[in-house]
Amino acid sequence: MLKRKILNELISWKNRPHHPLVVRGLRQIGKTYIVKQFGKENYEYTIYLDLRSNVALHKAFAGDFDVDQMILKISAVEKDARFIPGKTLLILDEIQDCANARSSLKYWDIDGRFDVICTGSFLGVKGFRNPYVRGVSVGYEEQITMYPLTFQEFLVNTGMDLKVFDYVQKSIDEKSMVDSTVHESMRQLYLQYLLVGGMPEVVNTFFETHDINQVREKQKQILNSIKDDFGRYKDSEGKDKINEVLKLRAEACLNSLPAQLSKEYKKFQYSLVDVKGHSPEKADGLQYLEDVGLVVRAYNTLQISYPLEAEKITTEFKVFFIDTGLLTSQLGDEVPAKILNGDLGAYKGAIAENMVAAAFAKEGRSLYYYHAPSGSPELDFLYEENGEAVIVECKSTNNRATSMKFVLANQKKYGVHPAIKIADANVGGGEGFCTYPLYYLGFLHQKPKTNIIEMVDVKNIKVPE
Repeated sequence: MLKRKILNELISWKNRPHHPLVVRGLRQIGKTYIVKQFGKENYEYTIYLDLRSNVALHKAFAGDFDVDQMILKISAVEKDARFIPGKTLLILDEIQDCANARSSLKYWDIDGRFDVICTGSFLGVKGFRNPYVRGVSVGYEEQITMYPLTFQEFLVNTGMDLKVFDYVQKSIDEKSMVDSTVHESMRQLYLQYLLVGGMPEVVNTFFETHDINQVREKQKQILNSIKDDFGRYKDSEGKDKINEVLKLRAEACLNSLPAQLSKEYKKFQYSLVDVKGHSPEKADGLQYLEDVGLVVRAYNTLQISYPLEAEKITTEFKVFFIDTGLLTSQLGDEVPAKILNGDLGAYKGAIAENMVAAAFAKEGRSLYYYHAPSGSPELDFLYEENGEAVIVECKSTNNRATSMKFVLANQKKYGVHPAIKIADANVGGGEGFCTYPLYYLGFLHQKPKTNIIEMVDVKNIKVPE
């Protein structure tokens, strides 16, 4: 069993006052497996309902949302179900296939006798599923997004001594060089991770076989399986249907990504999407890819200024795979050898930029970049921290970060900003910036935010005489 960080989050959810939990994310990232494992290890009884394959279960949520009546109907279908207050976890898998089940969460929450976890792969998709006729009650559910394995999770599953992990983390935090032997080992592991990615089935295949050909074959199978579900929705009678036009647009947008990312300026262009329709129509396909969790967008900004969201150019963006392994599987047969040799410059830095975007997205960071109207300077990424816009330059080798240095040297025009360079190098310094190795991206951690507001002592407020 692969060890996943999300298990700790599920345990934390269980041990505090909580609402029913909705776990969302891309297909085949292990949502079902992880919540079933969580139930097995933390509850005396776990009731698992697959709302996609067992349509008969939908009737349990068709009538009044009376919890005892729903229990009765579920028990009639699932003979082994045991509803014991405080000891039972109810798992509603593929909840997007039964709108009423999602609407019923409010009543399970109010009842409070049983914990409920739902999973769904298409919860973000708008306009192509059964509408929630009976509503989704705000305030009666919590949501968490699950992603493919991060590099940190990949390392944990290699069996690495956690003392090594702590040592590297400390070196990065203190901006001190990593021991050369450890550095080279971490570098090689990260290059392997770029090829393998974080889809659980692929990671298992790699650990079992170490065969990159089998890894790439499994990645292509997974991507084809995800494509098979494009455009799927339920009609008014609950039957599976396919929106063929949407499916074609989504596939065409996905197929265009290797070419989009191989350009000098990687701005997404609808003209490169090989399907009939104008840009607004093709945009439906791209939005679909984003909604199902397969890709993320990074937006250009008008200037380098906090808050970045206020500077976002909504019509100018780059699109990246949420899993870099899925991207590399779509590139040429020579790519594995190039990556393992440390050559990330192939395809004009597409792999290097994608690895940063995927790592930042998994940490919950919004993605931005800066590309001046003249084309220079161009900064790979920007993110927000402590009320500042941080500059990130990613170099496939240890090349000079020309654009970043230019911006840092022209403070009157661009302002003063913290800056980091990610390169195939050890931890080091620079003129106004820090240099970090490629595997730095596996040691990201958001600093805890404190939002405690001091209350005004109202007792000391007096009306003036």
